[in-house]
Amino acid sequence: MPEGLRLTNTLTRRKEPFAPADPAHVRMYACGPTVYDFAHIGNARPVIVFDLLFRLLRHLYGADHVTYVRNITDVDDKINARAARDFPGVPLNDAIRRVTAETERQFHEDIRALGVLMPEDVNRPGGRLALIEPRATEHIEEMRRLIDRLVAQGHAYAAEGHVLFHVPSMPDYGSLSRRPLEEMEAGARVDVAPYKRSPLDFVLWKPSKPGEPSWPSPAGIAAEGRPGWHIECSAMAWKHLGESFDIHAGGLDLIFPHHENEIAQSRCCFGRPAMATYWLHNGFLQVEGEKMSKSLGNFITIRDVLADWPGEVVRLNMLKTHYRQPIDWTVRGLEESARTLDGWVREPGFREAPAEFARPVLDALLDDLNTPKALAELHGLARAGNRQALAGTLRALGFSGDVGAPDPAVDPAEIAAAIDRRLAARADKNWAESDRIRDELKARGVQLKDNKDGTTTWEVARA
Repeated sequence: MPEGLRLTNTLTRRKEPFAPADPAHVRMYACGPTVYDFAHIGNARPVIVFDLLFRLLRHLYGADHVTYVRNITDVDDKINARAARDFPGVPLNDAIRRVTAETERQFHEDIRALGVLMPEDVNRPGGRLALIEPRATEHIEEMRRLIDRLVAQGHAYAAEGHVLFHVPSMPDYGSLSRRPLEEMEAGARVDVAPYKRSPLDFVLWKPSKPGEPSWPSPAGIAAEGRPGWHIECSAMAWKHLGESFDIHAGGLDLIFPHHENEIAQSRCCFGRPAMATYWLHNGFLQVEGEKMSKSLGNFITIRDVLADWPGEVVRLNMLKTHYRQPIDWTVRGLEESARTLDGWVREPGFREAPAEFARPVLDALLDDLNTPKALAELHGLARAGNRQALAGTLRALGFSGDVGAPDPAVDPAEIAAAIDRRLAARADKNWAESDRIRDELKARGVQLKDNKDGTTTWEVARA
């Protein structure tokens, strides 16, 4: 059995040796997007981080011995609202199918550009599926079965067309988030539906409004309805990974209530001591030192970033910060990542190198995916001139070298000096000189971008 991988487990608040229940079949689940709009850059972080973990597990246990489930949520109030807004006059269910199909396609295009493995990359005919992307609407029957079982066991009840999980039926509810019961109850009492037995009880199934997606309801309810959010992930994980599995991953914001409620549903349904043994959570993302929000005007989608930067630069920039720490997404950081990656992939023989982790980099990743340390080791390989190890490790990390490198004769320091001269020309209102410098750089494969804060950044000009 491979040894050495340690992961920080949110459930225990400790860094622990990773020991899968079955070394011949390592199983991992990560919460995916709700497909109602372009995914924002914060959504890219768990996708990239847990793609790296998937690659590492495949290296340690073998490509045929790891299953990774990354779900798609395609039933949600936000989807309904987007469908009604974008396709007025079209039956809502048809409009929803259009929205989810198009948004899922966009999401896949975006994450493929980030170097993320896709099902077609790793699934082989006749073999065990390595990467599964289940859609919630394809698992309604599993959700209904889970709900019926919870009702039969006294953990859930039907009330006014809803089915709710009865939180007091689980004595150790809250073990993941470790929130005091009094605090959770105080927050829940702000708006308590009259049919709830406890303020903490949460929805497993709810009535559908006219025209909304609906399915036959569980628990003997006559009217049709639709699932709540939390039951979706429990059902998809059960279907593809079993009653319990090794790793459940997602963003820090999902710990409560989503992951807490997943645990309650799955453990109470199957009588297992754990839904997943290890719970991993990535930290939040800020943009230029501020919380990302539409009101601040700094809400950035993955598609926005890819319009200005190669996907592999975005991938490297995301990995410079340890996944559990907050990350500050800045233009300066992207510039540094672009220069670094450009220097690495221009090494002779990069594309021919077999994907293989150099031992110092592997050791860093085994320590709770310590990517800052791993990248420091990559810099060491570059300084030592160890081109084969550098190239092979980058490929193992998910980099193909597709960064659109400029003319090798162009030096980043030379570009920076040219930008300084252009800024000086602009300050003197010498527009002709400013344009001349811009056009000269463009001819050499460098595209300039003038930012609102007065700075100028550069990137490889796209073909």
